[in-house]
Amino acid sequence: MEAPAPPAVSSLNRSARERADWFCRRFGLRVPILQAPMAGACPARLASAVANAGGMGGLGALTTSPDGIVDWVREFRGQSNGGFQINLWIPDPPPVRDRGHERELREFLGKWGPPVPAEAGDAALLDFAAQCEALLAAGPHVVSSIMGVFPPTFVAGIKARGIAWFACATTLAEARAAVAAGADAIVAQGSEAGGHRGAFDAAAAERQSVGLFALLPRFADKLSVPIIATGGIGDARGIAAALTLGASAVQIGTAFLRCPEAGTNPAWADALDELEPEATMPTRAFSGRLGRAIATDYVRAAAVPDAPKPAPYPVQRGLTAAMRDAAARSRDVHRMQAWAGQAAALARAEPAGELVLRLWQEAEALLPAG
Repeated sequence: MEAPAPPAVSSLNRSARERADWFCRRFGLRVPILQAPMAGACPARLASAVANAGGMGGLGALTTSPDGIVDWVREFRGQSNGGFQINLWIPDPPPVRDRGHERELREFLGKWGPPVPAEAGDAALLDFAAQCEALLAAGPHVVSSIMGVFPPTFVAGIKARGIAWFACATTLAEARAAVAAGADAIVAQGSEAGGHRGAFDAAAAERQSVGLFALLPRFADKLSVPIIATGGIGDARGIAAALTLGASAVQIGTAFLRCPEAGTNPAWADALDELEPEATMPTRAFSGRLGRAIATDYVRAAAVPDAPKPAPYPVQRGLTAAMRDAAARSRDVHRMQAWAGQAAALARAEPAGELVLRLWQEAEALLPAG
């Protein structure tokens, strides 16, 4: 399965087809398309459908317990022999709490959902070390990181087991730090991407917001590991363009959310239909970390100048939990955590495996031969 890495794999000295073919051989794929590991939106049936079509499935394990990781992997392997990645957030430093400000936020959020108890902001994160141990035990083909780099001891553990590491980066400096720490490939995340922004420095996420097609050539010119392009890719044109600009593969998230295997809340899935790029916006209003979501009534209200600023992650996530849960139950997209990338209008209600095969067939037709 493993092929020797040629020099400057992502270099434009190699054709788009050569880079994609090498990537597929290296990681046991038939199609250079990865399903984004979207926490809370990547059931095993979606990942297995993508893998069975020749791509790579994914689990975003941020909110998944160690036992839940084991269960997800067991379910996936019961449906597919294909490749998959498991993704974890690198933990932020403990947040600085402001109880007075949190009280203002609770009052504001109470207008959008159930009353928010004072202890809601105390919501604890899952044990990162225990999640890492679960990843090692699960033995996925790939582990991936976002918001930073894995600790050296964990990197040594995955390398000893032959597990590859894909590191999300939003700037060249982040990408270089990840390569220096041992990353085998870099996921170049453009600002068009739905869901959370992968900035290593949470405070710099807005300032360092760069579009994918400005980011890719910079990475291609400076990095010698494969580049996986993500953000604003939802059809064959985006795939072909990303590969032409230096990527070896693409990672797609929002375009899978309308697939039946995703099980996306119908209100969220329906809101993606023909959604204009400008109908999404970056927001910290759900978690305290910057992410791109549908510009719903709540998201817009949270952005007005006199609205209380979001608390840091994960305090804001705890404070908004009751609202998000109630919205999901009532299928009210305007209070729901409805992430969406700027290419959401390209999403189709199509089986995931058929989507992967169609996208790659159409992309191949757009790429130069050879």
